Amino acid sequence: MTLTFHWFLPTYGDSRDIVGGGHGVPVGTAGGARPASIAYLGQIARSAEQLGFVGALTPTGAWCEDAWLSTAMLTEVTERLKFLVAFRPGLLSPTLAAQMAATFQRLSGGRLLLNVVTGGESAEQRAYGDFLDKDGRYARTDEFLQVVRALWRGETVSHRGEHLRVEDARLSRLPDPVPPVYFGGSSAAAGPVAVRHSDVYLTWGEPPAQVAGKLDWIRGLAAAAGRQLRFGIRLHVIARDTADEAWAQARRLLDGIAEADVRAVQEGLRRSESEGQRRMLELHGGSRDGLEVSPNLWAGVGLVRGGAGTALVGSHTEVADRIAEYHALGIDEFVLSGHPHLEEAYWFGEGVLPVLRRRGLWRHPAGEPAEVAPAAVPFAAVPAPSSR
Repeated sequence: MTLTFHWFLPTYGDSRDIVGGGHGVPVGTAGGARPASIAYLGQIARSAEQLGFVGALTPTGAWCEDAWLSTAMLTEVTERLKFLVAFRPGLLSPTLAAQMAATFQRLSGGRLLLNVVTGGESAEQRAYGDFLDKDGRYARTDEFLQVVRALWRGETVSHRGEHLRVEDARLSRLPDPVPPVYFGGSSAAAGPVAVRHSDVYLTWGEPPAQVAGKLDWIRGLAAAAGRQLRFGIRLHVIARDTADEAWAQARRLLDGIAEADVRAVQEGLRRSESEGQRRMLELHGGSRDGLEVSPNLWAGVGLVRGGAGTALVGSHTEVADRIAEYHALGIDEFVLSGHPHLEEAYWFGEGVLPVLRRRGLWRHPAGEPAEVAPAAVPFAAVPAPSSR
């Protein structure tokens, strides 16, 4: 199978430094040198499209712009790129979500992918009016996706559950195609929901042995449910012509992180209810030492950023090797990002993708070679980062 690559849209702002935040932690002061305008996000989206990324993940939460609205606007400045819209089931009705997805598919020409985020931070959920505990949120997500899937099949749905109730719900127009559902979660409550409703199970970038264990867990649950899922992984990336150049960039990013910011972010993340976040924290323990937790897998991003906290770091060939290693475990989709997101898309797209193409692991979704022309808007148009 040809590997699928997605990029990331930093709807909280971008920077040449790591922009901290997420999982209930406010956006860090290191970020924001490049505001998350449609003009700048459009540069990233068009570049990702040209380079051969299939889609782009857009985050959800109080720390960023709304994913639905942002991506709807960006469909007008792109042609083929799909948008992996992260959303939280507890914050809107299943009927409305099903309708929004159908509308997005019609008006975008079928370019919606859905990343269902149950929500691992009770404090942030309460700010949105959601007062369920973590297990209750997963139970509600289960009901939510049951209703949404039925509506997408064209059924008239009446549902009276523990958390949700709808009566005679029906869509006047169905989504075509039905958007694939991406779902992540490392807790015991997440697995059964994932295998019942998702098309792609996502994991954050842990060392290969840990990823293999997680995939085996999901495969076992899926087999018992009579289903087969695809697998994806969420990682940052720093790829350069040589390994020394890549690690020099990682050190530069690390040097730009103040120790006070690390302490403050780690204190906040330790309160997280997310099992996936706990696993991320265990990789670095809040320390700047020993951050290469597996060959070419660097945990430095997680010192100041919640959620995905690891990056593939190395030469183009080394990064391609690690991608092939994850692929051998069963990973077919890679959701990547880098700081800043515009330039790093080019480092990966012009450096790593050609290596994978020569190995027969990747081809451009438009049938073009990886060595494509630059974006219509050159790097010179990008505002320079503020000095600090």
